[in-house]
Amino acid sequence: MNPITKFKNWYELETERTTVSVPSACCLSSIGLDGYPNARFVSLKEIIGDAFMITGPITSRKGMELLNNPKASLVFWWTETERQVRIQGTAAQIDDDLADAYFKERNKASQLVSHISKQGESIEDPESFRQLFEEQEAGFRQREIPRPNNWSGFAITPTRIEFLEFKESRLHHRELFERVKESWKSTFLQP
Repeated sequence: MNPITKFKNWYELETERTTVSVPSACCLSSIGLDGYPNARFVSLKEIIGDAFMITGPITSRKGMELLNNPKASLVFWWTETERQVRIQGTAAQIDDDLADAYFKERNKASQLVSHISKQGESIEDPESFRQLFEEQEAGFRQREIPRPNNWSGFAITPTRIEFLEFKESRLHHRELFERVKESWKSTFLQP
């Protein structure tokens, strides 16, 4: 089976069973500008072709790290099905049309935060930032919020995908897919 198809099947099953509000949450790891690994949770938007789509500011730490070194990993843990998927691949910035479409899907509060925030930069007074949010919210009440130039996303094209299905016996079922030229090679791993 193609690993992208297998991922979609696993994701669909988890989505049907889960009580978690964000089953699309995954841990994105990048290589920091200081050489240390960096991890944070993001939300998978969709899969286009073989690429996993995530979004956010390209001027954030995450964005700068992926632009500097496009090697990335995603890890999904799904509680209901007791499954984990680990993906390693290469990140490439998405085009503006796709970024526009993803930005329009966000709720207005998320759009507004993206519009006024310099994600990850220090803030001296959280209360003044909240006031700025409220002022901008009033100003955009009847208007569309434009996508900021620094807000985009990344398509992560996998080179490896590992599927792990937990078993009570601890004899976990692990299958690794590795891209070899234009096809996938499958190997089973010991638990």
